[in-house]
Amino acid sequence: MDTVQIDQVRRFNRTVTERVGVLHDHYLGLDRPIGEARLLWEIGEEGQDVRQLRERLALDSGYVSRLLRSLETDGLVTVEPQPRDRRVRTVRLTDAGRAERAVLDGRSDELASSLLEPLNTAQRARLAAAMAEVERLLTAATVTLDTVDPDHPDAQHSLRSYFTELQERFETGFDPARSLLPDAGELRPPHGLFLVARLHGEPVGCAGLKLPPGAPAEIKRMWVAPRTRGLGLGRRFLTELETLAARQGCDILRLDTNKALTAAIGLYHSCGFQEVAAFNDEPYAHHWFEKRITTPTSG
Repeated sequence: MDTVQIDQVRRFNRTVTERVGVLHDHYLGLDRPIGEARLLWEIGEEGQDVRQLRERLALDSGYVSRLLRSLETDGLVTVEPQPRDRRVRTVRLTDAGRAERAVLDGRSDELASSLLEPLNTAQRARLAAAMAEVERLLTAATVTLDTVDPDHPDAQHSLRSYFTELQERFETGFDPARSLLPDAGELRPPHGLFLVARLHGEPVGCAGLKLPPGAPAEIKRMWVAPRTRGLGLGRRFLTELETLAARQGCDILRLDTNKALTAAIGLYHSCGFQEVAAFNDEPYAHHWFEKRITTPTSG
């Protein structure tokens, strides 16, 4: 890791925490620290599942419970189990909680204005653009890639979303029964694997890898949720699958795609895949790609 980059990140973190006031126990002049204030804001008008709050903010359950108890004691929230599953708890704002959240919103706007006010017009635009880029990159770094069973609920959710998008984008629609879909066994070790991308615990992408013995590895069913496109997740999937295939001793990686998926085609070219003759009878494929990969050497 580049030490200059690490030093820059640490300087940035110190500057931001000082400038936005998170070092104070009374965040934005309210009688509570930033942890409670952020939780109050994150609950929102509709309420939230406590588990989702923990995952969204990457906080452990004990700390979230302490924050919620404090807010509940102050009469700002209610925490109740769901009737159908009492293990699942939902937190909602009270009238007093909504009133304090409105104050929090107003003071947050004032803080943002105070950051922009000393700057000229061009500097404000640069700062806003830089913040957007930092947010995008930090979000990208938050996404995790996990190997799961193809029948895992997150895998099934991702595949259903993928098939729905193909139905909308393909000229002929998309019928999974006509496609050369790998069965679940082909995407389980040792015959393959299946990756799911998650952002704040929610599935936002998937990709499968077939590892047939004595044949090239093949990427299947790679999909990225629209809301996370632009984070480099497709390229990250390709890099991870190439690494995993190489570890299994594969020297060729293949995939096929439809002509409607122009962004994906551009990505494959930029990642070193070359178009080749058709190597399967996939009815929805118009382009077939292949890449020679390097098998890691031992020792």
